[in-house]
Parts: sequence; structure tokens; C-alpha cells
Amino acid sequence: MQIKFARPKSMKDQPTHYCPGCGHGIIHRLISEVVDELGIREELIGVCPVGCSVIAYDYFDFDMVEAAHGRAPAVATGIKRVHPDRLVFTYQGDGDLASIGMAEIIHVAARGEAFNVVFVNNAIYGMTGGQMAPTTLLDQKTTTTPFGRDAQNEGFPLRVPELLASLPGASYLERQAVNIPANIRKTKKALKKSFLFQKEKKKFSLVEILSPCPAAWRLSPLEALEWLEKEMIPSFPLGVIKDEG
Repeated sequence: MQIKFARPKSMKDQPTHYCPGCGHGIIHRLISEVVDELGIREELIGVCPVGCSVIAYDYFDFDMVEAAHGRAPAVATGIKRVHPDRLVFTYQGDGDLASIGMAEIIHVAARGEAFNVVFVNNAIYGMTGGQMAPTTLLDQKTTTTPFGRDAQNEGFPLRVPELLASLPGASYLERQAVNIPANIRKTKKALKKSFLFQKEKKKFSLVEILSPCPAAWRLSPLEALEWLEKEMIPSFPLGVIKDEG
């Protein structure tokens, strides 16, 4: 019998703790598939901070390191400089990366640190109660913006790859989504390219992935996918923002 589908070797056989309809599980699998296809499992070190992905090490079957909230880029910098022969990546959410960790991500990109970042954007603080994040959309309701985000009071959503694009140290920046099969395939392609940039000893790279969060958005899984398509993608356009390959 020919096997058509199997769990990637880089992914553990572990029940998920993620909410129904969450995109993290899809992204975990894509990363694991890329790691297996590139044959980099034994040379890879992942760094995950506080957030929904705080126990990502339960799912990835390769070396993982835990970091404080927002500090994954600093930890990854230290690991990569001590072990320049290893491949290093961070796995971060939007509240973590674009709020408490914004200084970290700006400066690693400015320095051109040679690791890659997987940036999961669900436009809200998912784990801590559904508060407004730096990527929360205008008029989007959260527990801290019950009447919707207002630009005058809370400012505008941050587009992280566009912010980093002006920095010479950032070599590859792309945004994709995991809402439909076609976009999932594009996301995997972007992730693979990001890991290859590091393997080829190029500078800093980041792939932003728009991901549904039905629980914090207070929508069904199907409604969340529709909301991502109709509301998030127009605010965060998909595609390559910078490519110095």
C-alpha cells in the first residue's frame, strides 16, 4: 500500500491544546513539512516566547528554547552568534512581536541578524483574554476596545514587514495567510524560502502569516475564515514586501 499522507517527522504525535479553528496547528505542520523537506531537523533551534505558542515545544520534534514575552529575537541572536552553524528561528504572535517585542524585532532587523522569524498575526491577544493588539483593525471590537478600535484614541494597525522593509539588514519579508488551500500553499513556499535564506547565510528574514482566532474574535471557525478574507487581507495585503534574493 502506498502512503499518500503522513505526519511529518518533525512534528510530535501530540493532542492539540489550540482552540477549534485556530491557525497555529496548520502553521506548525507547514513548518514541520519544510524542516523535513530541507533535511534541517538536526541543525535547527526554534525559539518561542509567551503567547498562544508558549508550548510549541510540545509539537515540534527538534530543539526548542523558551523566551520571555517579546524577547525571542534577543534569545535567537545569542544562540545564532554562539552557534553560527545552526539554523535558528523564532515563532511569535502579533501581541508578542509587535507590542512588548517591537524594539527587539526592529533592532535584530537593523543589525541584519542571520535568522528567520515566523510571525503569526491574528489581530488580537488570543491567550490573555482578547485584548487589543498592535495589529487589531480599525473598528474591531476587543475586550479593551468594546466599541471598536478608534484611530484617534488607539492609533492605526501596524504593518510589521512594511516597517522593516526600509532597513538594509532585512533581506526577505513576505505576508501570507492560512485561510484557504491556495494561500496555505503560498505560506509554505514563503516559509521554505525564509529557511533557505538563512541556510544560504543571507541576512534577516520574516514571514508574517494571517491566522484565524475564532475564540477571541467570538466567531465560529467558518465565520473566522470569512472575516479574515473580508477584513484582514484588505488591511494586510498578501505578497512579497522585500526580496533581496
